[in-house]
Amino acid sequence: MPAFPHSTTSSPTAIAVPPSLSLPVIEAAFPRQVHPYWPRLQEKTRTWLLEKRLMPADKVEEYADGLCYTDLMAGYYVGAADEVLQAIADYSAWFFVWDDRHDRDIVHGRPAAWRRLRFRLHAALDSPRDHLHHEDPLVAGFADSMVRLYSVLPRTWNARFARHFHEVIEAYDREFRNRVEGIVPTVEEYLSLRRRTFAHWIWTDLLEAGAGCELPDPVRNHPAYRRAALLSQEFAAWYNDLCSLPKEIAGDEVHNLGISLITHEGLTLEEAVAEIRRRVEECIAEFLVAEKDALRLSDELADGTVHGKELSAAVQACVRNMRNWFSAVYWFHHESGRYRVDSWDDRSTPPYVDNEAAGEK
Repeated sequence: MPAFPHSTTSSPTAIAVPPSLSLPVIEAAFPRQVHPYWPRLQEKTRTWLLEKRLMPADKVEEYADGLCYTDLMAGYYVGAADEVLQAIADYSAWFFVWDDRHDRDIVHGRPAAWRRLRFRLHAALDSPRDHLHHEDPLVAGFADSMVRLYSVLPRTWNARFARHFHEVIEAYDREFRNRVEGIVPTVEEYLSLRRRTFAHWIWTDLLEAGAGCELPDPVRNHPAYRRAALLSQEFAAWYNDLCSLPKEIAGDEVHNLGISLITHEGLTLEEAVAEIRRRVEECIAEFLVAEKDALRLSDELADGTVHGKELSAAVQACVRNMRNWFSAVYWFHHESGRYRVDSWDDRSTPPYVDNEAAGEK
C-alpha cells in the first residue's frame, strides 16, 4: 500500500523498487511518518507555484502532484507547526524549480542569464522584502519563502541560514562552470561540492525551525548531533546519486558520485553502482550508532531546568526527523516523476520543466 493512502500521487498498488535500488533495512527499520497537514500542504504548494508563476499552469496541472515535492517534506519535518511546514514545503518546491532552471540555462547555453540570477538570489537572500515583486518569478518566489522562513526563529538563525545558502548558490555556480567546461570533479572534490549543492546544512538548519527552537552553538556543533545530521544528509545525497545516475548520464551531467568514480577511479558502471550502494548502506549503519549518541546528548541536556527540558525536547525532535529523512528520501525517489527517466519522450529533457529561455529578460 502507498505510504500516504489519501495521496493523489500514489498508485493503489505496492511500489516496486528495482533490486539495484532496494534497501530492505529502510523498508523494515525506518517506518514512514507523515505530517497530518500533508493533504492541505500539497494543495497549497500547488497553488503557490501557480500564484508565483514558478511553473506554467499546464505543467502544474499535469506534473506538480506527481513530482511529490510536498510528500518529501511532509515525511521529514514531522511535528512542525502547519505554517512552518508550509513555508518549508514551498521553499523546497522553489529549490527544485531553481535546480531545473540552472540545468536548462546550462543546456541552452545561457551563462548571462545564470549570472544575473546568481547575483539576484544573493541579494534577495540578504534583503528578501526588497525582492518580493521582482520581475523574475524565481527571485520573487525565493524572496517570499525567505520572508516566511526568517519569521520563524531569531535573527541569529536567519544569519546562519543565509550564510549557508550563500555557499549553496556559489556551489551551483561551480557546477555551472564544471558542466560548461566538461569537468568531472574527482571523488573527493565531488563529495565536498555535493555537501553544498545538496544543501546539507540548509535542511539541517530547517530541523530547528520545525522544532520551533534555535539550538545553541555548543549543542548544534556537538560531535554527536553533527554526525547524526551529516549522515542523514549524506545518505540522501548518495541515494539520490544512485537513483539519478541514468537521468544524469542521459543529460551529459558531470556531477554524480558514480560519474566521478567511473571517470577518475576507472570503475565500470556496474562497479560504480555497487560502490555508491556500499556507501549508502554504510551511512545507514553508522547513523543507527550516531542516532543513539545524539539521543544520549538530548537526555544529558535535561538538567532539571525548564530551559534544559525544552532544549532536550528540541534535540529529540530534530534527531527523530533526521531518522525520518531516510524513509522520506527513499520513497520519494520511487514515487516521484522526477526520476522516471525511462518514461520521458526525451531522456535528457524532463517533461515537467519550462524549456523556454526563462531569465533572459
